[in-house]
Amino acid sequence: MESVTMPNYSYVFKFEEDFDTLEKRRWMKENWIISFYYIGAYMIVIYCGQLYMQTRPRFELRIPLFVWNVFLALFSIWGAYRSAPELLYVLNQFGFRYSVCIPGPSFLDNRVGGFWNWMFTLSKVPELGDTVFIVLRKQPLIFLHWYHHVTVLLYAWYSYSDYIATARWFVCMNYLVHSAMYSYYALKALKFRVPRWIAMSITTAQLAQMVMGAAVNIWAYQVKQAGNECHVSYDNIKISLLMYTSYFVLFARFFRRAYVVNPKQTGSQPPKKGQESLAYEGKSTKGKLE
Repeated sequence: MESVTMPNYSYVFKFEEDFDTLEKRRWMKENWIISFYYIGAYMIVIYCGQLYMQTRPRFELRIPLFVWNVFLALFSIWGAYRSAPELLYVLNQFGFRYSVCIPGPSFLDNRVGGFWNWMFTLSKVPELGDTVFIVLRKQPLIFLHWYHHVTVLLYAWYSYSDYIATARWFVCMNYLVHSAMYSYYALKALKFRVPRWIAMSITTAQLAQMVMGAAVNIWAYQVKQAGNECHVSYDNIKISLLMYTSYFVLFARFFRRAYVVNPKQTGSQPPKKGQESLAYEGKSTKGKLE
């Protein structure tokens, strides 16, 4: 086990090679509270934006929306490509328990994976821009959308300061699901007709992400309860498990309404960070990215 400590990468960029994980961890430990300021600004923008748009016609914004989704799709695809090798390496070399509980050299000293874990954490701030399109296009802004953005941002920044071992799972899963989701929405922004089974598959992948996230937390809890080493706090496990459970309930509700109860309504599209509950209200295409 000691002789092999790192996954192999075919190429390492200079900005990845120069990344200092410990320095970023120290910075986040001292400054993660800044995430609350971002959330405060986010809520103000939402409130003021909706007031501003009340007496104005909606903006179409299809090209900007397409560019936005393409950017996030490419970012997520590359993030998954650079992060997954470490997770796969650990699973292959040391097994599932190690992947959940032990950061190890491959996680702490891996500059490539470390850089993209850092990018993942920071990306939760610009991703708040998703809501700007909803407000400017005068789409219904429902609870799950802003709830998802707020909780993920706070949790990602809080967890990075602790550098939990379970992060290797959470980061990779999020990158992978977002790769498909944002690619789908980029096509829909230009009115491409994407087969319904693709939308259903993405929603299924989102549900699987929530199940796996909860399973990882439960496993970590059991390891700690047995008195074994596991680098994630009880508080973090409880917060994360609560988040994943709440997401699963909301996404499952969408899946049922969109694909089982009312398969011919607007639920033919996978939910984008909370837009799923619009399907519950029986609205046509309002609040959905067509």
